[in-house]
Amino acid sequence: MVDKIVVGIDGSDASRAALAWAVDEARLWDARLVVVHAYEFPPYEPAYAVEAAVQWVAAEATKLLESEIATVVPEGDRDRVEAVAIDGSAAQRVLQAAGQHDLIAVGSRGRGGFASLLLGSVSAQVVQHAPCPVAVLPAGAVRADPTTG
Repeated sequence: MVDKIVVGIDGSDASRAALAWAVDEARLWDARLVVVHAYEFPPYEPAYAVEAAVQWVAAEATKLLESEIATVVPEGDRDRVEAVAIDGSAAQRVLQAAGQHDLIAVGSRGRGGFASLLLGSVSAQVVQHAPCPVAVLPAGAVRADPTTG
């Protein structure tokens, strides 16, 4: 039994595929979705970041999260979605949102600069440390129709 599906998104095609897959999976399990978008400030943040910049980055993260949900999640499924934009490491925040009896969905590669990698650093960390099953979806993943055998 799956009560909650945690989806890590970053605006990439692979994270959209993960979100679309998770929406379908949530319907099957009658589960809720927790859609997480994490953003990080450089370690020197306190010395250089001003409050307005911090607020702007947080607002942009929330906009991206809301836009991805509006684009991918059908309107009839949005009542099961909890959106979380949060400062911190993407892998850590996705892992923190998931419990032992949940399911995690992430894209195989995000918006990082190493397109040749088969598995991105966030998805690799999530797979290695997850307390529950993890689905890793590539860009363009399409759910097979279970009725066509």
